[in-house]
Amino acid sequence: MPIYLYWGDDDFSLLQAVERLRSAVVDPSWDSFNSDRIVSDQANSIVMGLNQAMTPPFGLGGRFVWLADTPLMQQCSTEVYQELERTLPAIPDTTTLLLTSANKPDKRLKSTKFLEDQIRKSKGELREFSRIKPWETDKLQQQVRTLASERGVKLTPNGIDLLAELVGNDIRQLYNELEKLQLFSVNTRQPLSVEDISRLVQSNTQNSLKLASCIKAGQTSEALELIADLLLHNEPALKIVATLVSQFRTWLWIKLMMETGVRDKVEIAKTAEIGNPNRVFFLQKEVQTPTIGQFQQSLPLLLQLEAHLKRGGDELSTLQIHIIELCRLFQRG
Repeated sequence: MPIYLYWGDDDFSLLQAVERLRSAVVDPSWDSFNSDRIVSDQANSIVMGLNQAMTPPFGLGGRFVWLADTPLMQQCSTEVYQELERTLPAIPDTTTLLLTSANKPDKRLKSTKFLEDQIRKSKGELREFSRIKPWETDKLQQQVRTLASERGVKLTPNGIDLLAELVGNDIRQLYNELEKLQLFSVNTRQPLSVEDISRLVQSNTQNSLKLASCIKAGQTSEALELIADLLLHNEPALKIVATLVSQFRTWLWIKLMMETGVRDKVEIAKTAEIGNPNRVFFLQKEVQTPTIGQFQQSLPLLLQLEAHLKRGGDELSTLQIHIIELCRLFQRG
């Protein structure tokens, strides 16, 4: 009865791992009988999943039960916890139980501790699927190098660097772009050059970071051009806002640390949730001109923008109005 727990915000890689696990467990001929996906918005979804996990498979192969987007690692009632204690140790060897969540498991919960213990005992796996941070260039380049090699796409060293810069941490786009490059390189044995990649690959993530820099510099016209370009390339407005919120939050923390006299780069990196302390030096240079008040005021404006979009506001006009307001904020001396 192997039990698996997958979590993280890299939903594309997570779903690929789910499919690999399901394919390894379920016989294709009996898939409709032995594969269950139970989503969290169903009533009593956890109890329903546990009941399914206790059911022997039909025909050949094993049974695969997937509790998708389960809140079990963030909250767990006494009744559900008692059901976990009763059911998990008794799940038959023919069942593979998978739980997935976008959020990190809360290790303070009894349910999380019990799940981790059962995962170890069942020889299952607890695995994180988190996006690489946009500024972790070494990891992004290694990711491009690894996936390009798996796909048989030959790239020059400069080509690897450029593709990592253009795609950023969007692994779904990276897969799509590598598929495109693979088709392009069918008739050539030479590694694809920077020129080839520039013609074929579009950048959205890095443009969102450029948008943040334009706002910080008060460059209204450049910011509006970037918004139009991002939407033209089908970048979701909420994803643009998420990148802006993350970037301005990081800048605020860096500025706050500088204002309070903190000098230890490791401490600053830990507080601002920056993976590489060496990046702190460059961030400090980026926040020298704006005031801490400007960064503090930017976050409520971005949250207003997010709220208007979630209420169904037109993406282009809503972004334009709020980005103009943000640029004006940073134009004030």
